[in-house]
This record gives sequence, structure tokens and C-alpha cells, in this order.
Amino acid sequence: MHYLITGGAGFIGSNYVRRLLERGERVTVYDNLSRKGADANLRWLQAEFGHDNFTFIRGDIRDAALMTITALDADVIVHLAAQVAVTTSVERPREDIEINAMGTFNVLEAARYSPSRPMVLYASTNKVYGSMEGVIIEERDTRYAYRDYPYGIPESYPTDFHSPYGCSKGAGDQYVRDYARIYGMPTVVFRQSCIYGPRQFGVEDQGWVAWFIIAAQLAKSITIFGNGKQVRDLLHVEDLLDAYDAAVGSMDRISGQIYNLGGGPENQLSIWAEFAPILEELRGEPIPTARGGWRPGDQRIFVADIRKAERDLNWRPKIDVKTGIEKLYHWVAANETLLEAYVGEGSRKPVAGSRVP
Repeated sequence: MHYLITGGAGFIGSNYVRRLLERGERVTVYDNLSRKGADANLRWLQAEFGHDNFTFIRGDIRDAALMTITALDADVIVHLAAQVAVTTSVERPREDIEINAMGTFNVLEAARYSPSRPMVLYASTNKVYGSMEGVIIEERDTRYAYRDYPYGIPESYPTDFHSPYGCSKGAGDQYVRDYARIYGMPTVVFRQSCIYGPRQFGVEDQGWVAWFIIAAQLAKSITIFGNGKQVRDLLHVEDLLDAYDAAVGSMDRISGQIYNLGGGPENQLSIWAEFAPILEELRGEPIPTARGGWRPGDQRIFVADIRKAERDLNWRPKIDVKTGIEKLYHWVAANETLLEAYVGEGSRKPVAGSRVP
């Protein structure tokens, strides 16, 4: 099959491209290389597989005409390209909506007019659930916890877009679902929660697992926003890609569906109170931090209820949190020079061609 990966030189995209090429699929990488590290990921793919084994198109998802031409013979479109940071969306909301909402609309229209009728997989975010103010949260010694959601937040929980980023990604989320209903297009939405793994050039605003490891390795300052007890369910990128593969193989049954994809209750931990001991054990030393206030739209806790994906896709995470963090730590250590060149302290850059939810 022919896979078109928007944001294909980003963190998730480059990992999926590698997997697809290893099994002999035809792949087109569509990326504008605006995100830090995307050009390094592209060079890595070219070095690993050769320039002629996949097609690279330097393009922006806001370019509707180029997007339409690129999608003409695609069988699967995996839409990962996005503006990815809440803070950037607050500073530049127009740019955020143009990339995330209009960019996704362009992808959908390109798929709708493509004679190959491609499947569309959309990388959404847990931020579409907003701050979930109606959920009762208990504060414990090292983490926040849900009182009434032992399995995490299900897809049926009402969306409440909070922050321009939540609004723009949520608009794309609903458009992708509705194109299945209105136009009969094969689409699926994945509301992704805290994806991490190799080739993630995390920065302070986005990709916190990678950023904390990179910052510790490169002796850069780490700021903990809030009290560090915020909880996320971590999902290793290889487990995420297993879900993508399962969806492609099941599209005749799941078109129009929305799935939460995260580590679930078994892979949750607080972002510093519980993460820090793991990282400090790996480094063999304490890690100094600074403290900052709460950021807009920051959820005290988000843990995804992944039972629907388990049931429909016969999927569940295989890589536990401690193992996954160790894997990422060793990748960062082995690529210190590369990361030093690309990851700036607290760096922010608008991006329309790479996605890291």
C-alpha cells in the first residue's frame, strides 16, 4: 500500500516511516521541516533506507493545492502534521488555527477528491477534553487521582476545548469524524495521550518526557510548572504504531470511530514527583529544578480509558513505563551531540509539518 504521512519527519512520523519501509510499503513523507530536529530525522531515514526508497515532499498542510496533488494515489493518509504546543497557541492563535484546523480540512478535502479513496488516520489529543472541571480529583502524596474513573477517561466524556490548541485540534477531531458520516470516507480519530520514545526532540513546551531526559543529560535548566503531581499515562511510540497498524487492518469495521490511545491506568505516573526518581536513578545523581506557575489548560490528571481500543483493535500497550523511559534515556545518551545542536532551552517554534501529540 501507499502511505502518505503528513509530518513524516517528526517524532511519531519518522518512527512510523521506518516501520513501514522495513516491511516494504511505499511511503511518501510530507513535511515542511519547520520543527526542530525534523531535518535530522529526514537525514536519518535517508541514511537508513536510501534516498530512492521513499518520496519526500517539502510541503505545508496549509497548501491545499499541493496537498491535493500529493494525495492522488495514496491508500492511507496518516495525518500527524500540526502545531503542537499550548503555549504557542496562546501566543499565536491565528497561526494555530490555520495549521491545525484548516490544515486538517485540507487533508480531508485532498482525501475526498482522491480517486484512490484513502483511509485517514488523525492524531488528535487528550486536550479536547479540556480541564474536566466536573471530575472529582483527589490529591495524594505524589500524584493526583480520579475518584470515580478507575479506568481513566472514556471517549464518551464530553469534550470541552480549552486553550486555542484544544480548540484547533478539537475542530480537526470533529471534522475527521464527520467526514466519515457525511461523505462515507474511511476515517478514524486517535485522541493520543503523552506519546514518547526515540527521535523525540522534546522541548519545554511540548514532549515533556523527552525534554526532562534531554535537559538532564545536557545540563539545561528544568522548570516544573505547577506542583509536579500532575499525572499522565505514558504510551511508547512503538505501542502507538501497533494501534495504527491495527486500525488500517480494521478500517472496514471502525470507520468514523474515536479512540483514546494512551498508556492507560497501568502506565500512569506524575510528571515530576514520580518521574524524577526514575530519571535520578538512571543518572545516579539528583536533578536540580526551578518552579513555575500553572500553565493555561494544564490538566491536573489525564489517564485514558483504553478499553474501547483494546476491544475493537485487539490492542494494548506492551512497553511498561520504566522500560520505556530507560529506552529513551539510552537513546538520548547515545545522541547527545545531535540533541545539543537541535534542542534549545525552552525553545518554541511554530510548526505545520511535524506532529508530537
